[in-house]
This record gives sequence, C-alpha cells and structure tokens, in this order.
Amino acid sequence: MSLSKKIVIATRASKLALWQAEYVRNNLLLFYPEYSVDLLTIITKGDRFLDTSLSKIGGKGLFVKEIEKSLLDNVADLAVHSMKDVPADIQNDLEICSIMHREDPRDAFISNTCFSMDELMPGSVIGTSSLRRESQIKNLFPELIVKSLRGNLDTRLNKLDSGDYDAIILASAGLKRIGYNARIKQYIDSDVILPAVAQGALGLQIRSDRDDMRALLSVLSCVDTTACVSAERSFLRMLGGSCQFPIAAYATLIGNNLLLKGLVASVDGNNIIKSEIFGPVSTAADLGEALAHDILSKGGDKILNSLSF
Repeated sequence: MSLSKKIVIATRASKLALWQAEYVRNNLLLFYPEYSVDLLTIITKGDRFLDTSLSKIGGKGLFVKEIEKSLLDNVADLAVHSMKDVPADIQNDLEICSIMHREDPRDAFISNTCFSMDELMPGSVIGTSSLRRESQIKNLFPELIVKSLRGNLDTRLNKLDSGDYDAIILASAGLKRIGYNARIKQYIDSDVILPAVAQGALGLQIRSDRDDMRALLSVLSCVDTTACVSAERSFLRMLGGSCQFPIAAYATLIGNNLLLKGLVASVDGNNIIKSEIFGPVSTAADLGEALAHDILSKGGDKILNSLSF
C-alpha cells in the first residue's frame, strides 16, 4: 500500500485497543493535519476464545497475528500494539518502527473490599490472566487462591463486581488510558510484582519495505522508552521469546545508564530466579542478553525446561 494522503491503522476491536489506535491517530494528525487517518478494526483469535487461558491457546501472540496479516495483505498501513502482547521475534517482512512514550508500567490491584493485597484474607480468590503475575502472587501470598481471568477490561471488572473474585490484578496503563483510575486501590510497586516485558508501551508496526511510513512515524518515537523496551525484549528473546511463560523484566534509566531487572519463575511460585544488571543505555539490547544468560546460569534454564503448555 503506497502512502497517499490517507493512512489506515489496524487495531483490535476492544475499548482499550480502540482508545490506543485513536490516540495514535490524534498524534499523527497533530503532525500531519493534511492526512486523513482511518481505523480498521479486527477481532482476533485471542478476543474470540475467552474461555481458555492464553497459555493453552498460543499466548498473547494471538492478539497480533491477524492484525499483522492486514499489513502483509496491504489492507492497512500500520498497526498499533500493546508491546507486552508482541512476541519477541517478529517475522522478517514486518517491524516495530516506533515505540511511543510509556504509560505507567506497574500492575494495579482492584477490589471492592480491600485497599491492598496485604488486606486479603487467606483463601481469598484473586484473578489474573497472566502466569507472570500468578507465579509472583503465589510466591508472596501462598494463602491466596489464584484464578484465571480472561476478557476485556469491562468484562474483567464485571466479573469482580459480580462476586466471582475478591480482587483482580490488571495493568495500570490500560485502566488509566480509558479513565478507570478510580477502580485502582493499589499500584503494585515493581519491586513487589515485576511487570511484563514492555508493559505500558505502545508500538507501531509496519511492513519492512515501507520506508515512507517509517519516516512518517519517527516523530512519535520516544527515545527513552525505546531503549528500555529494547533491553526488556532482548531479555525475553534470549530466554526463548515466549510471553506464555512466567517471565518478567523492567528497565529504568538513571542518567545515561540503564538498570534492568528480570526474573523467571515456576508457575507454582515455589522457584523464582531474579537478577539485575546496570550499564550504558547505548548497550540496552546487550544488557538484556547478558541478564538472560545470568538468570539461565542460576537455574532459570531448569525452570524454563520444566514448563510445558
């Protein structure tokens, strides 16, 4: 699809995904008011199969494959993704050309009866869609019952409100973006539950041969977020690149340096290998690889080899 004065953005059909696509659209129009920007909504396999855990039906990559097809088929010019849903390895014909400023990367605790995880009584049911969260919750609060939670944000909140759960854990970024801040009872510090790789970051994906779109979208890139996400995704890629596994990483910038924390965990939470690395931000991807090797050498390899879905 050659670039005219019209840009087509491919997006999932959920409220959050549409908000994110509209956010990109509005930012594009600020820089390029002469363009028209349309949204192409796609209902993905990950959106259709809500009665099975993601780890059992192919992981979060299910949310991006059909959207990527719209790029490959020249139906859309770019796709907007939550970077935490994007597999570490992207097929050769496509690329993430721009990563925008990161929203809050922390997880959020939501409950109608408690103000923090510490207040939950033994036997309380806490919902999450993430094995990463599940393993860390079980490690910190073995007395809680962790129950799978699928669906869009409204569906998950409705399940909490109907009494299916005593509390649920969601990404702060999504809640903030669609104005659900008031539902958040506790922002969970990254030192308590380490976030997902690239959580809170939006990525813009194009065909690799679209030099025109790459140049156009460069104005939306955030240098700092790109460096942090590069380190985190490099860590994930070196560990096998699967967002199905209980893997977490979070990078922060300190001056011209980058601090990257990562972990690999068993699903039951009994075994968690954590480590961190510090170095020049210019070596972000190398830091991710080095941290992955460190965790693998400390027993992370045995944990990953024991996991099967």
